[in-house]
Amino acid sequence: MNSTSTVLEIYLENIGKKFGREWIFRNLDISFCDSSRYAIIGGNGSGKSTLLQIVSGFLSCSEGNVRWSQQGKEIPFERLFRHVTLCTPLLSLYDDLTLDEQVDLWCKFRSLKQDMSIGEFADRIELSKHRNKKLRNFSSGMRQRVKLGLAILTESDILLLDEPVSHLDANAINWFQELLKTHAGNRSLFVASNSIQDEFFLCEKSIDIQEYKKTNQTS
Repeated sequence: MNSTSTVLEIYLENIGKKFGREWIFRNLDISFCDSSRYAIIGGNGSGKSTLLQIVSGFLSCSEGNVRWSQQGKEIPFERLFRHVTLCTPLLSLYDDLTLDEQVDLWCKFRSLKQDMSIGEFADRIELSKHRNKKLRNFSSGMRQRVKLGLAILTESDILLLDEPVSHLDANAINWFQELLKTHAGNRSLFVASNSIQDEFFLCEKSIDIQEYKKTNQTS
């Protein structure tokens, strides 16, 4: 089944997030009710990755409320993972698995686009020669290709990319851009970036996380 046929709506209702006594951001009130493409802009430590993880359901907010719905029906948090794919530095690969084994494990829970085989997936991320190599022996750039491939080439309603060109050289950045242009589809796209144009080249709108930062450290 193609899960990208209908838009997944996201409502961020006056949300804020703090770690300890420090507010990362507050009073963020915005709805995403179409398949637009957003860049979340901010420097290191600004909170852009935190916001991306809240949108994905990976993190909860400290105040406010987040809701997800589709065709008028609210999506329970425990089912959200079926609708979202995320590429982030926090995403771990299994070092003891080969590329083929990692993708096979992934496919037990999610479906690759167009019923893609493991071999076709390896071709798309240009790592066919390394299918039987353990991931612990992959370079950082190769590991990033695997993460991006799993996020972009999996059926989902929302695609979330956190600093996607990190660890990629110039040739790999071109590969990433072509892969995303070809397979973004009508999904909602969110890209967290340090204002690197190569990362959010497809985005029509932007959210500057600095606009929601607070200096109040206590409450």
